[in-house]
Amino acid sequence: MFFLQATNSSQGINSVMFFGTIGMLALAIGIVGFVIYHQRRVIRYNTELKRLEEEKQQILLNASICFQEEERNRIAADLHDDAGPLLATARLYLNENLVNQEKAQQLQSIYSAKQIIDDAILLIRNISHSLMPPTLKNFGLESACNDLFQKISGSGSLNASARFHDYRTRLKVDQELLVFRIIQELVNNIIKHSNAGFIHLTQNNSGNNMYFRLHHDGTGIVQADFEKLNHSALGLGLKNIASRMKVLKGRIFFEIDPSHTYYKVTLEVPREAAI
Repeated sequence: MFFLQATNSSQGINSVMFFGTIGMLALAIGIVGFVIYHQRRVIRYNTELKRLEEEKQQILLNASICFQEEERNRIAADLHDDAGPLLATARLYLNENLVNQEKAQQLQSIYSAKQIIDDAILLIRNISHSLMPPTLKNFGLESACNDLFQKISGSGSLNASARFHDYRTRLKVDQELLVFRIIQELVNNIIKHSNAGFIHLTQNNSGNNMYFRLHHDGTGIVQADFEKLNHSALGLGLKNIASRMKVLKGRIFFEIDPSHTYYKVTLEVPREAAI
């Protein structure tokens, strides 16, 4: 009797151990399977994230190329359609028959040619200024921004102002031009689309970064809108801004004040780019 009870007890223990082992093995397999499944999901997520990032970079590159082509075409059109005819007309006045004309007619031809050449010079100067504003070239970003905002405010369309708090150490000339073009693009968008009553630019330094902030009380966008437009076929101007920020190795943030009374756009530019 005792032997039978011991045998039954031993069989029960063995059964428990067997099923326990099976359970632990199943649990281990389940854990390994979950880890493998999770790793695969992480890999798929990272792959998709990389694909989207590459797609975004391609969109920004295409936008930058498109913008450059538009600039080239605009300059070519200005030179061909405006400067070309002006110079051709001046040449007509200064042809080989000029020496055979009477003195009064010669003076009139020379005067007319001079006026046309003056117009051509002014046109070419304007084209040059559109490529590199003289205030920016001669006096720097702070003066160029103050000049831009004074002109906007002087037009009476809205109240515009700029204040640089700490710009003793300037950026390089090409970097100043990039920042200025970004500010120009943002200001143009605000004027065209936001129906703002005021726009204010500030500059300050913090740590290793330089910050430029645009505040306005019109209709604006937030960061999610900016990211969405950068992944779409729309918003060429915003894509140009993003591509320029990439060159600057900086970041841009679109926000709305918690009181919902104004929007803010912040440009973060690394100060190691400064000289």
